Amino acid sequence: MNSDNIKSGPERAPHRSLLHACGVGREDLGKPFIGVANSYCEIVPGHIHLRQVADIVKAAIREAGGVPFEFNTIAICDGIAMGHGGMKYSLASRELIADCVESMIRAHCFDGVVFIPNCDKIVPGMHMGAARTNVPSIFASGGPMLAGKTGERATDLITVFEAVAQYTTGHLEPSSLESLECSACPGAGSCSGMFTANSMNCLSEALGMALPGNGTIPALDPARIDHWKKSGRRIVDLVRQGIRYRDIVNRRALENALVLDMAMGGSSNTVLHTLAIAREAGIDDFSMKDMHAISDRTPTICKLSPASEQHIEELNAAGGIMAIMKEVAKKPGLLQLEAPMVSGKTLGEQIAEARDPDGRVVHPLADAYSPRGSLAVLYGNLAPEGAIVKRSAVAQAMQKFSGRARIFESQEAACDGILKEGNIQPGDIVIIRYEGPKGGPGMQEMLSPTANVMGMGLGESVALLTDGRFSGGTRGACIGHCSPEAAAGGPIALVEEGDTISYDLEACTLTLEVDEATLAARRAAWKPRQPAVTDGWLGRYARYVTSGSEGAVLR
Repeated sequence: MNSDNIKSGPERAPHRSLLHACGVGREDLGKPFIGVANSYCEIVPGHIHLRQVADIVKAAIREAGGVPFEFNTIAICDGIAMGHGGMKYSLASRELIADCVESMIRAHCFDGVVFIPNCDKIVPGMHMGAARTNVPSIFASGGPMLAGKTGERATDLITVFEAVAQYTTGHLEPSSLESLECSACPGAGSCSGMFTANSMNCLSEALGMALPGNGTIPALDPARIDHWKKSGRRIVDLVRQGIRYRDIVNRRALENALVLDMAMGGSSNTVLHTLAIAREAGIDDFSMKDMHAISDRTPTICKLSPASEQHIEELNAAGGIMAIMKEVAKKPGLLQLEAPMVSGKTLGEQIAEARDPDGRVVHPLADAYSPRGSLAVLYGNLAPEGAIVKRSAVAQAMQKFSGRARIFESQEAACDGILKEGNIQPGDIVIIRYEGPKGGPGMQEMLSPTANVMGMGLGESVALLTDGRFSGGTRGACIGHCSPEAAAGGPIALVEEGDTISYDLEACTLTLEVDEATLAARRAAWKPRQPAVTDGWLGRYARYVTSGSEGAVLR
């Protein structure tokens, strides 16, 4: 597939006529046609500046000898959608974005595409579309937001979420909440910690699909303009060289990306997204067990918010993603350095130019936070297909825990129950179920309940477990993606109030302390529930979506 299908030969005269109506000159017909997939919209902070970004990228494409054509995808702000029914659409939107990208590329026969994403589901959705169509591609994100300043304290969106519980319980004055609200998110960019959006933009570098700095140069830093220009010029080279998406993104690239993910403390949502990208790229044998094996051998050498007080801008000043990868490459066999990058270099050549660890933001291997990676996959009778936890954001006191099950059948019920002071006690494990891909539907993020737990001072005495998922901004003992989900009759559906649940993040186990005979009786009595939404797009999604352990992709 290439643009000759719509512009070459006498039979394409009608097509050329329509192209001329779009401003394409006769002199442009011999040039590569480059799609510019933009996720600009006015209600997502990470995307409000992308109209200007697209103009910069398009000018660079023209300068390099290509003809740019901008088109758009939808974008949902997880923070604004959080805590109400809108969050059900967030993960599902990833599939719509992938479908839109596929549709536009195949219908219009672009020779190559520059992708301009920034936030949570947009980055993986665009990767999925690029993998399906397998055209020359490059990712040039909008860049991260700067951290806010509230007094002398660096703040971000998670600070505000946690402050809600402090205010609700009378531990924060209304004026302080308002001050925080007005200062924590100072302007354009994806939220400033190592949350899902920034995790995926950083992983795009490690996959080889973005130039260095893609994940860390702040959105409003003048250096970002040079990054966008280079990306626009580079796509024309990739087209002329015939380098396609799957020439770069293969199993080797995915493994490199996951090494970075584990070393830098990325969001647990990256598990869903890398599984989905792997499937679209034809890497069908890639599973959560592979991710767990990579985590087991990868040291954690960087911790940003929510696992620390440091933010993306500080990682950028310390050398960015390539500095992390340069350091972990010192452990033999961890990275595959021959992997090609869109820059035209191999990973090994690219990291050779990176900085050495500064010791504060990026630690040397000898002073790693942990000899193992930030994410862990837990297995046991409660999660036969696995569950995910960001163990680098779990307090030491909560690395091994046993507690009483407190059951909520939805996120909304959990928020109400947690905020009622005295209802949740130290030693409890809050179970939020029927929030998986099918049951939610949409596998809602649970930032509100986790922030409430932290804000109420229960972060080192209460754990949370869900078949839904947690925000990249979540910290604490929060175990998500429990699979199979409750709506599919998974063991999480069989838990009863007061049951004992145990987990061990060192042994990577998750156990419901109930004998098999009792579980068998509960299983026999269990009846499926009607999904919460059965109509519209979300109803179709609920019918066709797979388990979280398979990336929550559509059949």
